[in-house]
Amino acid sequence: MNYIARRFQNLSAGLSLNADAVKSIPDLIDLSIGDTDFITDGRIIDAAMRDAHAGYTRYGFPQGDPQLIDAVIQAWQEDFHQTLSPDEILITASSCLGMALVCMAILNPGDEVIVPSPYFSVYRQQIELAGGVCVELPTCQENGWQIPESDLRAAVSRKTKAIILNTPNNPTGCAYSLDTLKKVADIAIAHDLLLIADEIYTRYLFDGVFTPLRTLPDIKERVITLNSFSKNFMMTGWRVGVLIAPPAIRQVVQTINGAMIYTAPSVSQRAAIEALRHRDELAQTVIGEYRRRMFETEALCHDIPYMTLCRPQGTFYLFPDISSSGLSSAAFCEKALKEAHVLVSPGHLFGSGGEGHIRLALTRPMEEIKEALRRLSQLSLS
Repeated sequence: MNYIARRFQNLSAGLSLNADAVKSIPDLIDLSIGDTDFITDGRIIDAAMRDAHAGYTRYGFPQGDPQLIDAVIQAWQEDFHQTLSPDEILITASSCLGMALVCMAILNPGDEVIVPSPYFSVYRQQIELAGGVCVELPTCQENGWQIPESDLRAAVSRKTKAIILNTPNNPTGCAYSLDTLKKVADIAIAHDLLLIADEIYTRYLFDGVFTPLRTLPDIKERVITLNSFSKNFMMTGWRVGVLIAPPAIRQVVQTINGAMIYTAPSVSQRAAIEALRHRDELAQTVIGEYRRRMFETEALCHDIPYMTLCRPQGTFYLFPDISSSGLSSAAFCEKALKEAHVLVSPGHLFGSGGEGHIRLALTRPMEEIKEALRRLSQLSLS
């Protein structure tokens, strides 16, 4: 259609809920969307309501609520033992918007961004809509989805501007090892590259201690960190995130943000202040439940002959290999929907490295997840 700008004419659909399927199948079990099935903690809601009645319903400061910025700094210093400055922080209306803003701020037409594949599906769209080129770096289940150093070095070209790292990872459920992070950091330093760290599942690392990329030695001046209250605090609908970046980059991102949305929602930012006060308690309760689901479901997957997967390390996603079913990921998901009434995401949506896999979002009660796996185990694949 001639009225549509050329850059938008061939957009992929990305991840979206199959609304027709939800409406037409009464006993559907939906494991496709990464939206938490827990509502926001009542203390956070109550605090936001109080602040709304107190007048926090107007435009806020373009950089973000000063009290929230202070709370972010305090929490970061307590959790990760690194000092932050207010001029490094921008409060965003979601980390997803934050990533899009970063791409617009740093990419010239033709600049390349290396993205380990599989990857969160909208990265490619965000890069390309900013005029950049998404360069997929294949990873594999057999290697625990870690980034091969030799392959990364080979992927760097004169046009490379940045590398995106998402850990713990959506869709694979892996977490990059400290050794992997250090090797990526060394390559970024050697080639003068930016590193974009999508760390929205900070509190979902099940074994060990989470290490933010920017806390590695000699690296923070080239790291842009994106975090969010959506998953860590069960606040997906509040749309509030955090960007941490060198001041010059943060300022440009803020200027672009001002042209698009001006500032993140005031009431959501007040809710985020309260969320940070309870971060450890929430991690022990709700996130502990997701950990239980991950390992129980992993065991169930191993009992299905056509599924293989490596041990999950974080998030609430599993990414089993279903290639031995003889079906493509899209064909498998269509069959699962029609015959088992289970909605899951086909791996090809997460880049070429995702083909042959499906993503299970464990955002339903465990009894529903067990029933979904029971149905999938009985699919006729002959």
